[in-house]
Amino acid sequence: MTVQDVIWIIALAGIGLIALGFMHVIRQASKPADAAATRQATHTSHVLRRWLFAALVIAFVTGSYATLKNFPIPPQHEPLDVDQVVDVISGQWYWLIEPSTVQAGSTVEFRVTSRDVNHSFALYAPDGHIITQTQAMPGYTNKLVHTFTEPGTYQVMCLEYCGVGHTPMTAEIKVVAAKEGD
Repeated sequence: MTVQDVIWIIALAGIGLIALGFMHVIRQASKPADAAATRQATHTSHVLRRWLFAALVIAFVTGSYATLKNFPIPPQHEPLDVDQVVDVISGQWYWLIEPSTVQAGSTVEFRVTSRDVNHSFALYAPDGHIITQTQAMPGYTNKLVHTFTEPGTYQVMCLEYCGVGHTPMTAEIKVVAAKEGD
């Protein structure tokens, strides 16, 4: 079962609970109200509201933990345990990537920044699928960690519109097979 299936089931359960609540209100609206019934309805309403609030808090905490436990962003202000460091500087409309060759199987830290406006450093696998992405912002360096498993030529593209030269703003990173003995 995928994460989307779990979220879909949770959403359907929530929709069902809301529908049951509406049906209860409609059923109760047709009954005449006396003082005791009004007090009971008010009490029941308060109890249901408390339970619904508690259920929503639990669902929020559980959902937040489930989606963020493997937080993909590495610590930005401390040294990282990586095999290689690649400095990436963006500008209108180019990428400076040094070094532009890395070894397959090694953990690579990309230090991404911009000289002018916001850009988006997106790394595409040789088959054209995006594998990772981070923002390139002037005056700030974002760290992005990725482990390349397959050798090949990976494309770098900007995903944030940065002006008239945005479309051809591409570069390449070569991933070579690990050397024997490494």
